[in-house]
Amino acid sequence: MPLILNPDALGRVHFIGICGTAMAGVAAALNERGVAVTGSDMGVYPPMSDYLAERKIEVREGYRAENLDPAPDLVVVGNAVSRGNPEVEALLESAIPFVSLAELIESAFLPGRQPVVITGTHGKTTTSALTSWILKDAGLAPSWLVGGVVPDLGDSFHIGGGAPFVLEGDEYDTAFFDKRPKFIHYRPKILVLGNLEYDHADIYPDIERIREVFRHLLRLVPRTGLVIANGDDPEVRALLPHCHCPVETYTLRGAEDAAWSGEFSNEGQGTLHITGPAGERLMLRHNLVGEHQGYNLLAATAVARRLGVATRSVEDGVRGFRGIKRRGEKVGEERGVSVYDDFAHHPTAIASTLKGFRARYPGRRLWVAVEPRSNTMRTNIFQEELGIAFAGADRVCVRALPDPQKVAQDERLDIDKLVAQISANGTDARVYADADSIVATINAGAERGDVVIVFSNGGFEGIHGKLLHALAQGDRR
Repeated sequence: MPLILNPDALGRVHFIGICGTAMAGVAAALNERGVAVTGSDMGVYPPMSDYLAERKIEVREGYRAENLDPAPDLVVVGNAVSRGNPEVEALLESAIPFVSLAELIESAFLPGRQPVVITGTHGKTTTSALTSWILKDAGLAPSWLVGGVVPDLGDSFHIGGGAPFVLEGDEYDTAFFDKRPKFIHYRPKILVLGNLEYDHADIYPDIERIREVFRHLLRLVPRTGLVIANGDDPEVRALLPHCHCPVETYTLRGAEDAAWSGEFSNEGQGTLHITGPAGERLMLRHNLVGEHQGYNLLAATAVARRLGVATRSVEDGVRGFRGIKRRGEKVGEERGVSVYDDFAHHPTAIASTLKGFRARYPGRRLWVAVEPRSNTMRTNIFQEELGIAFAGADRVCVRALPDPQKVAQDERLDIDKLVAQISANGTDARVYADADSIVATINAGAERGDVVIVFSNGGFEGIHGKLLHALAQGDRR
């Protein structure tokens, strides 16, 4: 049995690294329950600074030993901080109890709930948000933990009155003192296996290590539980013999043994027709971009039906779901040029997203601005795959590698080689020193009807706002 912690018995809780989306959401939930909450972080800025300020949570800029004075009842340590951090060092030298965020959720919020854990290399956030929204819209009063900003849900972390608890099951490590993946703490009763590819090169040496942690996760699902798995993904299929409970698979490719089958009416756009167990049928009209969203829709549908949501309610929920920020999100339009933001930083996700935009905007010119910022994308692990991932674009503007010193030279993504690879595959690609130079190029060349997709898992120097401002000025210099 895991530790059970009563959050209502806590006087004050301090969060080290409070500005992460999940950290801030849990801090706000504790604050709402009357717990005094404080936090610290580096680079406290919107939207998280505004989110916490609105909830009157004190946030201290910078990490210092004094942030632990007076001593809180509990400290929650984010996974972005490590040994050498002055606040962490002071914590270790004190007698103050501390936990990771995942451990806090496990011990304080999961007891008595029915955890629904959504996993996979891609699509976790969208599937978690969509599932939570369907359950909420159907009146099941779920709890949720979603690693993104979801307008329909409001908060990324929420405690509802019902039994279901939807959790985005991240395979990233838990904390500097707990190198297990976060999802090990979530004890799933329903587990979604969306897909599995190599990622997180800073954590996992190879894909076999990732397979291993997923096998560990499957051992936690009880015999009375359910695994909902992507039957089109060979890595996921290879995991299924390790299940100790019933399995339902889903497919977009017509796998005959799948419990759930989906077919688009128009290459990932508009409507997904689903056939489920016992021949039940659903028609999901949606606002999501890309064929890969079909897998997210199938997984969310299978979860909702398992939890007793009527087919009509599933259809209604999907139709009303507006998506999540930074996943094919339209951030503005100026001079007839539409600008979108997308979090994708893996070649598979980039290629699928571009395919979706190409289907949504046939005949239009697609510009791409990409910042290779993630810990994996900075490396040359996906050098060849990235070279073909942008085939769906017309123009690709690649920012020079941010903070190249974070990766050894022989392991670093070769930007010049990448641009040459993209160009050799028939797409005009060039490298740029920074966001400003990319903005200048797109502003000078973009025409009415063009679509710009920005790929980055970070802020990209505010490129979205800069580009929209330049387009609005109408100055093509």
